[in-house]
Amino acid sequence: RMTSHNMTWISYPSKNFSFISPEEIEAFIASQNIISRLMHCYITFFVPTGLTAGICILIIFIKNYLQHKVMENLDLFHLHFTISNIIMIFLSFTVITRPDYLKATHLACNVLSFFFNFSYLNSQYVLILLLLILLLKRFPPRTALSKATQRPILCVGFVLIYTFCLSLTQAVLVGTDNYHLETDCQLDPLFAWPEYEIIKFTFGFGVPSFLQILSFTVLFAKEAPAEAPALQQHIRTYPAAYIISITIFICRLFYNIMILFRTTFKLQKSIGTPKNELVMNIAEILLFCESCASLVFILCFHKPCK
Repeated sequence: RMTSHNMTWISYPSKNFSFISPEEIEAFIASQNIISRLMHCYITFFVPTGLTAGICILIIFIKNYLQHKVMENLDLFHLHFTISNIIMIFLSFTVITRPDYLKATHLACNVLSFFFNFSYLNSQYVLILLLLILLLKRFPPRTALSKATQRPILCVGFVLIYTFCLSLTQAVLVGTDNYHLETDCQLDPLFAWPEYEIIKFTFGFGVPSFLQILSFTVLFAKEAPAEAPALQQHIRTYPAAYIISITIFICRLFYNIMILFRTTFKLQKSIGTPKNELVMNIAEILLFCESCASLVFILCFHKPCK
């Protein structure tokens, strides 16, 4: 067993009251105030907006399906993305206790973390599927890809199995000790092994971001066939996926950089400062704001919802 796997020493800087100077105490109080205000702003404005948009999208898609008895590939992927983000918003209620943290056993915290990662990864990879479908609408597809994308249920099934396996791997990397003990719980648990964050960064951000950048590169750099509409026309026809793609990349980049910073602290056996904790909290709330914003973008820009 690696020594880094013994995480009993770790705690939040705000829980470690060994401040020596009045300046440190003032900095601590200021960071707690910022976290509290951000949480109130998120719960008051973003949550109702995001949930309302999500419920409206579900109603529209169900109504359309009942009328036409068929659902287009794009609509199915948007529906999958919407459900993942609604789950993310419900899980984000764990920030209500901020600047304090949710109290839960290690086991309960790991279960919450599993569902959070499942939704987080699902929304990320279904977006890659959406971008692939949009590329195939612009460029003549190769036969194998064409066959695969004509079976959207199969694609969604593959994403669900893949993200389930990844979430399960991360649940194992949270650590298998002290399941019965109570702890301060965050959706990405502080007491998780450093490998947890490395896997999360690699498969939850690195790989999907590479695929996103690749699809944008192909879209802008590759010459479309003569019969294809102009690039601006194509983007105007399917704006939702492209707007969401950019929003997700920006918000998740910040969040994942903070996750990596946390890993370096763990490897150095350091708990960091109240300022580090503040920035991690800001990144987490920004991540949840992105889930709400994405649903609003689908409602406003995806053609069937408009």
